[in-house]
Amino acid sequence: MRRFVASVVAVLVAALIGSSLTPAVASAAVLDDVAAKLATIPGLRIESSTVISGKPFFVLRYTQPADHKKPNGEKFEQRITLWHRDFARPTVLHTTGYGGVGGAFTSEPTRLVDGNQLNVEQRFFNSSTPASQDWSKLNIWQAATDHHRIVQAFKKALYGGKWVSTGASKGGMTSVYHRRFYPNDVDATVAYVAPQDVVNKRDSYISFIQEAGTDPQCNLALRNMQRNTLLRRPAMLAKLKEYAAANGLTYESTFGSADRALEAAVLDTPFAFWQYSTQASCPDVPGTAAATDQQLFDFIDQISGWAFYSDEGTAGFLPYYFQATQQLNWPDVASKTTWLKGLLHYREAGDAPAAVPDSIEPRHEPFAMLDVNLWVKTQARRMLFVYGENDPWSAEKFAPGPGTRDSHWYTQPAGNHGSNIGGLPDAQRAEATTILQQWMGVAAQPAIQQTTVDPGARQFKAR
Repeated sequence: MRRFVASVVAVLVAALIGSSLTPAVASAAVLDDVAAKLATIPGLRIESSTVISGKPFFVLRYTQPADHKKPNGEKFEQRITLWHRDFARPTVLHTTGYGGVGGAFTSEPTRLVDGNQLNVEQRFFNSSTPASQDWSKLNIWQAATDHHRIVQAFKKALYGGKWVSTGASKGGMTSVYHRRFYPNDVDATVAYVAPQDVVNKRDSYISFIQEAGTDPQCNLALRNMQRNTLLRRPAMLAKLKEYAAANGLTYESTFGSADRALEAAVLDTPFAFWQYSTQASCPDVPGTAAATDQQLFDFIDQISGWAFYSDEGTAGFLPYYFQATQQLNWPDVASKTTWLKGLLHYREAGDAPAAVPDSIEPRHEPFAMLDVNLWVKTQARRMLFVYGENDPWSAEKFAPGPGTRDSHWYTQPAGNHGSNIGGLPDAQRAEATTILQQWMGVAAQPAIQQTTVDPGARQFKAR
């Protein structure tokens, strides 16, 4: 009897030990398996690898031509992360359209299809920058070709199944541009809150902002906040200079002066308010003459961020400003502000070119967005767009045309720049989820075990 009990205990202990060790051993084996396949991709190196939530996670560097028209010329390494789920699962190509791909997270499409995820840092952001810093090599075709080479390499070595590209804001724009030049690289695209400013001089952003929300008094308060701030320009400028000194910031290189940066921040604040806040924040707007200088200063800091307009704050976003000036276009936040008549001192304080040094400011290319717009309306297939009802970027968005096929548009009620499928009304959420899962050939509601922190849910303010 004692021997039997001992045997049973031994079996139970072995089972318990086995249950705790087997997943780790299995994860290590899968990590090695994925690493071995990654090693077959020419020009790819593994910077680091680990196991997160039981799944292999890699930080990678992929060698790209600085100029895809001269593939044997200068090279640079593009940073990519890979969170592997299973070789048989769909693969999600994600980008924010900016830099920063170091953390482990899953985008909404990744969670909905329980897929592998590649997250790509864009060229000229952070360390994914050619040593020459030849800005003429930063355009939507060069970036799309980066994505094309990545997709082709990973399809061959690891993931031969279905692919979907995705991103929010500039990431969504980037995903659409990739499809325009390489429509067959992925099977579908989910673009969140992605603006499409087709003709730069034909803006509807300001009129959109004036009608955002359900309370006209909120937008009146925002206008009064702008006007009162600029009426008190000397006092507000003194506060900004104090703030800069206290925080070790400068306002000379990008905007040229603290005064011009102040005007840019004031112009952007209503846009930024509706971009990231909701109707519930309207009572926080200091929109009366009784508001103190400090209340006005603090509100603008909370919504737009004085640090963001400093030389240090804008430095990391210079590639965006360059792209907006050259091809993407930008919101005009000043031309229709009749309530600020006589209070604005600078012609383009709130425009993208104001943040680009004259030494590299590119010539504007007005046909780039017209070309993308034409492609969406005549050739796009399997595109899913999600917008926010109150998001200013929704003022100018991608729209279908006579040649658009199997594509879908959704708007989150009262949504801002963080709108997504999960925020849609129940019926629309279920419909959009089903569409995506059918495109990817997966069963509905798969088991999801990966971490869910998506940096693409928040992009930088205003422009």
